[in-house]
Amino acid sequence: MKLKRVMIAAPGSGSGKTTVTCALLHTLKKMGLQAVSYKCGPDYIDPMFHEKVLGVPSKNLDTFFTGEEETRALFLKNRREEEFVVMEGVMGLYDGLGGVREEGSSYHLARVTETPIILVVDAKGMGRSVIPLIAGFLAYDSVRLIKGVILNRVRGSYYEMIGPLIQKELGIHVVGYFEQQEQLRIGSRHLGLTMPHEIAHSRAWLEALSETFQKMVSVEKIIQIAKQAKTLTATAEEADHRRTAGKSAPVIAVARDESFCFYYEDNLLMLKEYGARIEYFSPLRDKKLPDGCSGILIGGGYPELYADALGANMELLAEIRRAFENQMPTVAECGGFMYLHSAVKDKEGNSRAMVGAIPGVCFDTGRLVRFGYVELEEKGGFFLPEGEKIRGHEFHYYDSVDNGHGCLAVRPVSGKSYPCVMVGEHYWLGFPHLYYPSNPSFVRSFLDKAIAYEKERGRAHV
Repeated sequence: MKLKRVMIAAPGSGSGKTTVTCALLHTLKKMGLQAVSYKCGPDYIDPMFHEKVLGVPSKNLDTFFTGEEETRALFLKNRREEEFVVMEGVMGLYDGLGGVREEGSSYHLARVTETPIILVVDAKGMGRSVIPLIAGFLAYDSVRLIKGVILNRVRGSYYEMIGPLIQKELGIHVVGYFEQQEQLRIGSRHLGLTMPHEIAHSRAWLEALSETFQKMVSVEKIIQIAKQAKTLTATAEEADHRRTAGKSAPVIAVARDESFCFYYEDNLLMLKEYGARIEYFSPLRDKKLPDGCSGILIGGGYPELYADALGANMELLAEIRRAFENQMPTVAECGGFMYLHSAVKDKEGNSRAMVGAIPGVCFDTGRLVRFGYVELEEKGGFFLPEGEKIRGHEFHYYDSVDNGHGCLAVRPVSGKSYPCVMVGEHYWLGFPHLYYPSNPSFVRSFLDKAIAYEKERGRAHV
């Protein structure tokens, strides 16, 4: 498939990748091009910014989660040649597992998908020193994927002097620059960027961002670079996700609002492909679960920011607790895991009652408890067959008085292991965020349990 595509990457985090990516996506959309987007790595918030710009979901691609062939297949899945693909990198271009391995890095994904790279360099406070910095990244580029540079947080006068020098000495296109403008900056908090819905007047912000981008960056040159991307094919065989004839389509209630919004798009697509009917509900506003649901999925998010409103919705808290006690299959990750506890306590010690399906309290530690990739092997064989593993990622400041002992988590670089996740016949509850395509058995088990619950409920009603 001949796809126009480009990756926006950088020497390190905080260089302006998301701002540039959003500006490019909105500009392409205004030009009438069919832009689609991907985020390298396990990040949830950047894809939400992409979706805010484009109005369609963005996907994650991660070579640790799914390896080279499957990642390439996931990238090409449902794509069309008339589309223009923009990928946003993660961390520094060459930063992979543990910060030391290529696997999981932006560069590895670019290499696997043969995607040209635009390097966004934060050059504030730099003069000619930016040249050897860029030279080092070019020297490390073994397959010559870096095709252009954008200088961020610099003035036009600096760009006019340094841009020609960079092109002359390094032979790399400087496609533009971005002046530092506080009103266009995306803020941050402990778990990453500010959420898209938290940006005041977001449409006006996007318009201003795009206008600034078009004045300072050659969009035509970026399009030219994207058109030079090679034809790409996938060799991995796509699994048959269709359920066997006669099996019902269970309704899975998925919590989704401002408090719970961390979902990998491919996880939701896999649930649908395996036969699930997804019905969304809001833990902040809805008083009951979707009618006829036979399974519950509560993803991650920021429940601590909405603890008062979540705790005040006592009707829904009680209904979820009853459903759990009645053994409705339930999967909860990170923020969802916190929500199912008896209470959540903030750093000041203020406690707010939650669902109460899990006895005990989640509390703010004031520090990063766990961060990084994990490979999980279940001990009981409830959701994963014996000996099989699923991959995921952890990133949380809150902790629980009991993180569970149903799985053994292993860090891929250090080999460090620890018990985690509460697992039983009808539940999988823990801090790790799972990536379902890394082991579809998890989805099959979840939906089979939902179907069995639905049938048992029907027999009980009769």
